Amino acid sequence: MKQVLESKYTPLIIPIVLLWVKTYIAYKVAFDITIENGLQEFILFINPLPFLFIVFGIALFVKEKRRNLYILISHLLISILLYSNVVFYRFFSDFITLPLIYQPGNFKGLDESFWAEIFLFDIFYFVDFFILAYLMWKKHHLFNISGISNLQRKVYFLMTAGLIFINLGISHLQSPDLFDRNFDREQLVKNIGPYNYALYDFYLQTKTSAQKVFAEDNDLIDIKHYIDSHFVKPNPDYFGIAKDRNVIVISLESTQNFVINRTVNGKEITPFLNDLIEESYYFNNFYHQTGQGKTSDSEFIVDNSLYGLGRGAVFFTHPKNEYMATPEILANHGYTTASFHANTKVFWNRDEMYQSLGYDRFYHLDYYDVTDDNSIGWGLKDIPFFEQSVSLLKELPQPFYAKLITLTNHHPFVLDESDTFIDTNVTESATLNQYLATVRYEDEALRLFFEQLKEEGLYDQSIIVIYGDHNGIIEKDFEVLSDFLGKEYNAHTVVEMQQVPLIIHIPGQEGKTISTVGGQIDLKPTILHLLGIETEGQLNFGHDLFSLDHPNLAIFRDGRFVTDQYIFAENTCYVKDSGKIIDGSYCEHYHDIVTKELNYSDQIIYGDLIRFYHKDLYDIKKE
Repeated sequence: MKQVLESKYTPLIIPIVLLWVKTYIAYKVAFDITIENGLQEFILFINPLPFLFIVFGIALFVKEKRRNLYILISHLLISILLYSNVVFYRFFSDFITLPLIYQPGNFKGLDESFWAEIFLFDIFYFVDFFILAYLMWKKHHLFNISGISNLQRKVYFLMTAGLIFINLGISHLQSPDLFDRNFDREQLVKNIGPYNYALYDFYLQTKTSAQKVFAEDNDLIDIKHYIDSHFVKPNPDYFGIAKDRNVIVISLESTQNFVINRTVNGKEITPFLNDLIEESYYFNNFYHQTGQGKTSDSEFIVDNSLYGLGRGAVFFTHPKNEYMATPEILANHGYTTASFHANTKVFWNRDEMYQSLGYDRFYHLDYYDVTDDNSIGWGLKDIPFFEQSVSLLKELPQPFYAKLITLTNHHPFVLDESDTFIDTNVTESATLNQYLATVRYEDEALRLFFEQLKEEGLYDQSIIVIYGDHNGIIEKDFEVLSDFLGKEYNAHTVVEMQQVPLIIHIPGQEGKTISTVGGQIDLKPTILHLLGIETEGQLNFGHDLFSLDHPNLAIFRDGRFVTDQYIFAENTCYVKDSGKIIDGSYCEHYHDIVTKELNYSDQIIYGDLIRFYHKDLYDIKKE
């Protein structure tokens, strides 16, 4: 035993084992990684090892007097990487990617939400580091072994190569298309581990950064042909029914669809919206499709009918691209375009991105009167935000396209007692209870906003589009939310939770509930068709929600999808209505569409391909 502990590899074995055990425990307690069979469990168990063997194997080439320092620093950095993913996953149910470094300006704004996800027991993620440091100090003879031969180094790295071969070989058997679906981070981490994924992410970043340099106009031909062949004609009964009206788009922060027509303690959570949908077009099968960009992703998707990126936020990574966005299109049809958001103009890099999208004006924090009394949490409360925004709306030349982004209903859902309109102490989750209260406040703010629009003479001249930007309840509260909704907690239910409200209110039009399955990517062609503007030939992956030929498909950024019959999540096909698991062949038809659309959209963004767009040119080439 003593010979084993004092072998030439001891300085490497100790940190490797400590990190290996810690990582596997983190898999089980911190990440919601679905394991379908024993082989997948085995992959999960061994996948940290290849990376750890490589990193600490480098110590074999480090001089003895610096070896311990290298091992200690490497151990600490790997621990920080793991812990960063743990905290990030708690908030976003996702893993960190390299493009996130493009958005340091957001970190200050997110600090309140992140601090809410950091706990005292998190010291566990660094206990092994202190154990390692203690052993180096008290048992230094274990780390002072010299005389490592070239043969011993070769044996070590042959073992490492064997681990890599075993890991990748079994992973390929389980998921043959693993690296073709690089948007599915859970599958990648499940198979190659968070550390190797970090290396793979670096490769992806290098690859995507080069795409714009080498892109050419021919790269757009197949994409344009795919989009043209999937175009659906607008419904003639709805085309142009809002022609020349103002368009007011309201992005509801973190608002999910389950709050609609639901009560707590005998009171409605959204009494105003419940009444509004009776006289509006309400889409009850509408989903958010955001990724790591959250609210900025929803803005990008809605305005461009392109998918957000699988890694990072387009608002930060590609703000100077050429786009074919709704504001620019409407500006060419005589509209004034503006965005209203009572936050700093640099948050999500909006000041730069909005110029590329074609917004004429951006009313940011500097345009609002923000005090301690009228702000909380993330900034200006929704009621004063709408009140002050109406004054700014009145200044806009008509017709206008105005987007208003709310703030109050944001994690961790802080609310003054004076703004609490409902008792929501109904679940064991304080977060969910607070969420229900802030949604109720948001609903009251909307009611007052509609009254102000009517008082100022803007209501009858406008079409008002209200949608949820992304989910508000995060992974750790999904099970409590499932209980609240009276549903079994599984992947099917989690997808249902991605439903957000979509209400299109056109004064004078009768209300109607429409069950078409769609997502935020469908809003651009839907709005333009209501205004009587043709979209055929545009680069839209979305489809008019009123169209009789809508495909009834909502694709998520991680490869999950929903149809009118099925839900596909975590490599499992479910019957949409019942949640029953069925043979995967029922969902197989859609896999090619999902992969193709996500990859095509990425190519457009990474290659900045819209700069090559010319409708007549591509019509000729297609023929």
